[in-house]
Amino acid sequence: MEVVENESTAVIRELGKTWADFEGRLVKVPIIARGLRGALRLEDYRLLLHDHYQQVLDGSRWIACAVSSIGREHLELRSRFLEHARTEHRDYEMLERDYESAGGDIAALRRGRQNIGSRALSAWMFQCAGRPDPLDLLGAMFIIEGLGKHFAGIFARALQQHLGLEPGQVSFYRYHAEHDEDHLGELQEVLESGVLQVDGLAERILETARVTGRLYLLQLEELGNY
Repeated sequence: MEVVENESTAVIRELGKTWADFEGRLVKVPIIARGLRGALRLEDYRLLLHDHYQQVLDGSRWIACAVSSIGREHLELRSRFLEHARTEHRDYEMLERDYESAGGDIAALRRGRQNIGSRALSAWMFQCAGRPDPLDLLGAMFIIEGLGKHFAGIFARALQQHLGLEPGQVSFYRYHAEHDEDHLGELQEVLESGVLQVDGLAERILETARVTGRLYLLQLEELGNY
């Protein structure tokens, strides 16, 4: 048991380093940097919502795909992945409301396409999810849920302050700021459960976290580039 605890502590520490590197890059991405310093226009915010929506539509799909790839040796993790898909699969509706309330055309939003970065991110997530027992996706979830816990609230407040938006116009980011801390706590429980005894899983989790973080940044760097 002591070996499991030490390994989980080491993996969580390394994931924290990966997150710190990701966040340092995130705040330098032009759309995010302008949002934080108050230089974002309303049309920029609509573009961000538009492109984020296209990627979020795939979110619960890759989690569901991962569920179907998890074998009977990890039934508890299968249940956790399935519950995560259930809680995430209506996120697109919040983005629709935010986009429309910010002056966007819902019909255009629903006709939209993924930008180059979103295509790369979705392809990577589905590739991972289709492998047998894709438990390394815990690393991807650490990055994505970390955005909610550590960053979404800060960004939502900056948008409200500088663009004069109402809380209901940044509901997607506010919701994840309030709820993703619970999801991160669940991820930590999983990492401490003994799952890291699976051969090579710790290294794969860290690698998946790094790749996911880079591709998440790419979709923000490629806003509007379809």
